[in-house]
Amino acid sequence: MQEKYFPDMEIINSDIEDKILNIVNKIDFNKYNKNDVINTLQKDNCSIEDFCALISPAAKELIEPIAKKAKSERERFFGKNVYFFTPLYISNYCENHCVYCGFNCKNNIKRAKLNLEEIENELIAIKKTGLEEILILTGESRKMSDVNYIASAVQLAKKYFKNIGLEIYPLNTDEYNLLHKSGADYITVFQETYDKETYIKNHLKGHKSIYSYRINSQERALKGNMRGVGFGALLGLGDYKKDTLSTALHIYFLQKKYPKGEFAVSVPRLRPTVADSNINPNDVGELELLQIMCAYRIFLPFINMTISTRERADFRNNAVKIAATKISAGVSTGIGEHTNKKEGDNQFEIADPRSVEEIYTTLKNIGMQPVMNEYVWV
Repeated sequence: MQEKYFPDMEIINSDIEDKILNIVNKIDFNKYNKNDVINTLQKDNCSIEDFCALISPAAKELIEPIAKKAKSERERFFGKNVYFFTPLYISNYCENHCVYCGFNCKNNIKRAKLNLEEIENELIAIKKTGLEEILILTGESRKMSDVNYIASAVQLAKKYFKNIGLEIYPLNTDEYNLLHKSGADYITVFQETYDKETYIKNHLKGHKSIYSYRINSQERALKGNMRGVGFGALLGLGDYKKDTLSTALHIYFLQKKYPKGEFAVSVPRLRPTVADSNINPNDVGELELLQIMCAYRIFLPFINMTISTRERADFRNNAVKIAATKISAGVSTGIGEHTNKKEGDNQFEIADPRSVEEIYTTLKNIGMQPVMNEYVWV
């Protein structure tokens, strides 16, 4: 049954949600054994069934051969390249009540919104680090960060950066098209969890409470001519195996439907926030996270994969050698911190505070090739 959308929400009648849930709701990960995993690693192409085996409990005991296979696939499609970017938070006002998020509307945090002059100063500070890609983020508030405000920020960013991504509230097709025309290259929307019951329990108020509108965000963006779309579940919020499978299927089905699009995945785990220091990723440890990343790389070898500063430096250094292709550097999740004029509180605590230069040097020393940009505009 169709959820009751807010009046400003576009309905596109997509079949993607049903395709995902029809598979995930029937899956039993405990049915897979070591032989299923071993057989998967011997294949040239990984099926949906094979992917399920790779994220099953049985696969944990075979993490070394799984990582070896993932590394081989990573090098086949990306070589030693590791792509750099940094996030720029321009507003932390939010109208959603998401129980795990530092920005949620019920939290008593310092709110702020940068004006265009402040945004440009932040952009200039980031540009000095040598970065060529930026990810612009806001809290999910149409009132405080409307589409025209975001479009103006994108236009400013285009003066300084070659590649511009957005991680904002979900939009309609025409709004995505406006941001694309303003200079945005891709959008990322985390579904957080694909389990509807868990989703409803964790999203209590606001536009984000409408599950189906959110799950169709990437398709609306592709219909709105965005070049690329990013996906991710917030690992630890729900059953991480089902959320991992759902995310992979989301990419798989949309890639078949929109073969010209560029697709990417992130693997964020729950982190403590300024409002709640006890938030943690439950049963998703570093072993499970590596297993997830390797499975993504084997099943979807062509996609970019981001490993964020939610993770330790040593883990990130190893992750980019095995499965991840994209890394954030010089990160701040607060408002105005790139110019040392912090205006608003951070979304979550980071675990890797290294500068762009420090991460660049480390990756060179371990045999990887840092890349600031590889797009050519004609």
